[in-house]
Amino acid sequence: MIGLETWFGGGQRVPLMLPDNQPVHLFCRVSGSGQWITFLHGFPTCSWDWATVADSLGSDYRVLLPDLLGYGDSDKPSAHKYSLVEAADSVERLWRHFGVRETRLVAHDIGGSVAQELLARQLEARLSVQLTRVVFLNAALYHGLSRPRPVQRLLSHRVIGPVLSRVVTERVFARNLAATFSTSHPLASNTAHDYWTALRRRSTSPHIHRLLRYIPERAQHHVRWESALDRTAVPLSFIWGLHDPVSGAPVANEIRQRLPRADFVGLDDVGHFPHVEVPDRVLTELRTLL
Repeated sequence: MIGLETWFGGGQRVPLMLPDNQPVHLFCRVSGSGQWITFLHGFPTCSWDWATVADSLGSDYRVLLPDLLGYGDSDKPSAHKYSLVEAADSVERLWRHFGVRETRLVAHDIGGSVAQELLARQLEARLSVQLTRVVFLNAALYHGLSRPRPVQRLLSHRVIGPVLSRVVTERVFARNLAATFSTSHPLASNTAHDYWTALRRRSTSPHIHRLLRYIPERAQHHVRWESALDRTAVPLSFIWGLHDPVSGAPVANEIRQRLPRADFVGLDDVGHFPHVEVPDRVLTELRTLL
């Protein structure tokens, strides 16, 4: 897997304006040629998640890999109210910046929620880009079925979160991230360190609690977002780690029941991060599904 600093060194920081007219820079890597694929990462990582998978697809597709606001090498404005809806706005602005008119979309974790928002906008005829296929990896797509880590729930609390975020150490971060990986494919300590480094990059103060506001935001929008999955005409596919303690088998079962026509690939011995745990298997499935 390409090193984190090499990954950041091979990208660019794109200037964008948020809906509130706040100027920010989002990190983005673009590679390959052909039809577009956009990859959206999850919490608490960054686009580097996709390094092995995306580089291999670059010979067949043009690949767009952003860091969402607050993650990786993108800006982390202090006192900002981070939002999944705003993240979808930013993705649309990146598409406009790079001249993307249609794209496949591959999304993991909170990136899946952003993808649901984009699918809802397409249904409402107000998306600037045509989504031609969406592939989801483990994400909390249905309300009440996901099980966030206890520390995530505490950090998302409006009173406890700001205090707790100041005492979250690299050790606590790594332990909680490792708990979402399967025992068959554990998180390497050096990879956990790099994710911690990426989260703190360009950050002037602890902000992890602000990122976790996505937990109540999902509850707020779940009806519209779940409806988008049910009603969309865009082909949907799922690559799912079934050994995921956060959004594994319960979410997988709901997907199978509600979307029986969708392509579903279950990975029995894989946890919450299939593309990090078993990138070769994910790459093989993506080549087939795309």
